[in-house]
Amino acid sequence: MGFTRINGKMVEAQVVPGQRLFSQRGAMLGYTGDVRFTPNITGGQGGVMSMIGRRVANEDTPLMTVEGQGRVMFGHGGHHVHVIDLTGDTLFVEADRLLAFEGTLRQSTVFLGSQGGVMGMVRGQVSGQGLFTTRLEGHGSVAVMAHGGVFELPITPGQPVHVDPQAYVAHRGEVRNKLSTAIGWREMIGRGSGEAFQLELSGQGAVYVQASEEKL
Repeated sequence: MGFTRINGKMVEAQVVPGQRLFSQRGAMLGYTGDVRFTPNITGGQGGVMSMIGRRVANEDTPLMTVEGQGRVMFGHGGHHVHVIDLTGDTLFVEADRLLAFEGTLRQSTVFLGSQGGVMGMVRGQVSGQGLFTTRLEGHGSVAVMAHGGVFELPITPGQPVHVDPQAYVAHRGEVRNKLSTAIGWREMIGRGSGEAFQLELSGQGAVYVQASEEKL
């Protein structure tokens, strides 16, 4: 099924019988054919616990289930859209950045405290991600949103990548991430660049970075 890029801010998906798509509510721009849109109250394939965790933290992003036969166009808020194809690997992305994804992917919610303890939670607050992130696994396509377009940076063993936490969009693969500080004497006396925190990613995979520090 997958997604076809219409322009930098819109994608199109072909919906076929027996297969589902999930999209952020309000993301449908138009469609042709016999397509049904129904509210999804169980958090995709993440189940009830996925939904409860985000609602407790007030980080829930409602989804729609898309089924039937036809073609659907997606976009939201004029944000740039980037398509990521998963081939059995894992993608970590914020729920509010998810425009749409194929129902063949397994969805779950991950507590950032489990990815670095207290610093993992601090990272969520610094980057604006909150306390939870979304994990998508398997084979299928994902359409994510960003400000100013997305650039993919490869991550290879022994070559960690550092990004601005507020420019971070998502990452894939076997990647470890941690929040590091870059405070030196210049920052202490108020003459530094202001980049006091960096997100360090290491392992094997890729990180997706937007061309802006603006939140969605």
